Amino acid sequence: MSGFPIYRPRRLRQNEVIRSMVRETELNFKDLIYPLFVIHGKDVKTPVPSLPGVFQLSIDKLEKEVGEVVAAGIPAVILFGIPAEKDEVASGAYDPNGIVQEAVRTLKRAYPELLVITDVCLCEYTSHGHCGVIDNGQVLNDPTLELLAKTALSHVEAGADIVAPSDMMDGRVAAIRKVLDDNGFSHTPIMSYSAKYASAFYGPFRDAAGSAPQFGDRKSYQMDPANTDEALREVELDLQEGADMIMVKPAMPYLDIVRRVKDNFNAPLVAYQVSGEYAMLKAAAANGWLDEEKVVLEALTSIKRAGADLIITYYAKELVRWLIK
Repeated sequence: MSGFPIYRPRRLRQNEVIRSMVRETELNFKDLIYPLFVIHGKDVKTPVPSLPGVFQLSIDKLEKEVGEVVAAGIPAVILFGIPAEKDEVASGAYDPNGIVQEAVRTLKRAYPELLVITDVCLCEYTSHGHCGVIDNGQVLNDPTLELLAKTALSHVEAGADIVAPSDMMDGRVAAIRKVLDDNGFSHTPIMSYSAKYASAFYGPFRDAAGSAPQFGDRKSYQMDPANTDEALREVELDLQEGADMIMVKPAMPYLDIVRRVKDNFNAPLVAYQVSGEYAMLKAAAANGWLDEEKVVLEALTSIKRAGADLIITYYAKELVRWLIK
């Protein structure tokens, strides 16, 4: 390519029409997944203080909220359940009449065209707050797999379109794939949280879901934030075990991981703009330090630019409004 003055990059930046024609990365509301927290009760809409604009919703309120999501054109939601009671073995997670299972049935009756994804994990349902079975203070991998598979099956039997295991136990994709296939659900996709890091950005989510661990931390099963090659190994394992979609979580602090995963694997890639990312932008905007619309559009564009095909974000409804202005 010839240099200046023959090549002048500014020629293609001089007005919005030209800039839009040559724009390499586009945000589209069809690429969004909206996370929602569902809780027992009726007429419950409890705000989450650390997540402005996010609520714990009873099923009746959830149905109304999802009606707005569908009307906005957002194609998918992902559900996180908050049980009335917790125990050592997370029995509420795989109860056929559990909170997520009931929410799935309600949403699929009301909005059959909506893609309903369910988070498959045990931490919201265990009294100790960890993502698996505990013995002598240790999270046991293999006994946990059976409970995760039971949870996934119960979600799919209730009508879930996609299950998304987020626990980071070794072999959980294979265990879920087997139980789904054995029960006639070989067509149901698995969206695996393949590269889920032991991140400090999850704090507000744990407030919303009531899932903070009661002792220790999750570093023995979630990934070390310093590692990148390990993320590729995790993704490869999940794909070999039957994952149909893979995820990197969090998003912005791990855009390098998003890019490496996209470059190395030809599979649909999801990135989760997590609660801490959302809360920081909300706080800065509330203080007048940043223009919320502009920084959110920039942040989400960066996630797409890095290689994500889909984005889970609490900003989904607001983003649709901004995109169609």
